[in-house]
Amino acid sequence: MASIGSYQTSGGVTRYEVRYRGPDHRTTRKRGFKTKRDANAFAARVEVDKQTGACVAQSAGRVTVGELGEQWLGRQAHLKPSSARVVKSAWRNHVEPKWGQEPVGRVKRTAVAQWVADLSKDRGPVTVTRAFGVLAAILDDALADRLVAVNPARGIPLPKRTKAEQQYLTIDQLHALADEAGERRALVLLLGLCGLRFGETAGLRVRHLDLLRRRLRVVENAVTVAGRVEVGTPKSHAQRTVALPRAVSDVLARQCEGKSRDDLVFPGPRGSHMTLPSGKSWSAGAVARSHRADANFPEKISVHVLRHTAASLMIAAGANAKAVQSQLGHKSATLTMDRYGHLMRDQLGDLADALDEAVSKMRPQAPGEQAAEA
Repeated sequence: MASIGSYQTSGGVTRYEVRYRGPDHRTTRKRGFKTKRDANAFAARVEVDKQTGACVAQSAGRVTVGELGEQWLGRQAHLKPSSARVVKSAWRNHVEPKWGQEPVGRVKRTAVAQWVADLSKDRGPVTVTRAFGVLAAILDDALADRLVAVNPARGIPLPKRTKAEQQYLTIDQLHALADEAGERRALVLLLGLCGLRFGETAGLRVRHLDLLRRRLRVVENAVTVAGRVEVGTPKSHAQRTVALPRAVSDVLARQCEGKSRDDLVFPGPRGSHMTLPSGKSWSAGAVARSHRADANFPEKISVHVLRHTAASLMIAAGANAKAVQSQLGHKSATLTMDRYGHLMRDQLGDLADALDEAVSKMRPQAPGEQAAEA
């Protein structure tokens, strides 16, 4: 239980202090209360906080953000290499320089809000949100370990991310790009019609294909991180089966001629995993040639545009959100709708016309309607 006592200031004024044991079992003293009633109220709050776990030891808050940050980073082994690199970059470049030496107990909400505002002046919303997320996660750990009573980073407004307009190729543009891609023709068609991620095609082996059933299994993911290829499981750690249109299964059959079951379907120049195309790669050349042949072809596109193209073509062919989700490997159909729902909404007019036609075949026209049409 807390105890309350009085003392005299140097000026002879009576003040009150509260003595209590913190979670570390050390006696802590809080002084300066003008009335015994104020001291009693504080002592009551301390007891409630101790019961609810909101009370933290004063010594606990002396642990620095830097100490907790290194521990937190060490527990992120579950992240994919590409994600881990982004998180470490946010920590090293933005969080550690500002907060590394700061005791967690001295991190104030207003200071975090000011840091977010300052960072937003010369950094984009994605960078700011990523850095903030790292700091907030570290302080969540501090809260869980009762090093702080609250997480001062939670509830702070972040800069809004504006969605970049997605690019899509038409089916004719996709075939034109495939024609210009030369020996990478099969790769372009697989990306642009089936929606695989580039890393998933880089990890694709002959044994993952079932060309008779026109299916492939996404099992490996080979992503380029800081110039090196990291091989692991697909995004979200989930394998999946992808349906192949005949146009793709036929070119894959030719692509696999002479290969063994364990060979990569699309090897790099030295036979190992291919890397993400750079600015002067086969991809950039194929795009440039396609643009020269057709002014309506985008002047610059990333390989990821082919994934968007596949989604748009699936939707145009009448696939529902669940089917598109399964083909693309999204974690949920909600994510698919967030990304491509506007394309499905574009089909509402066609859907209404189709319903009108179906209803007209099912229901005979009333005499008044026939007269009106006449």
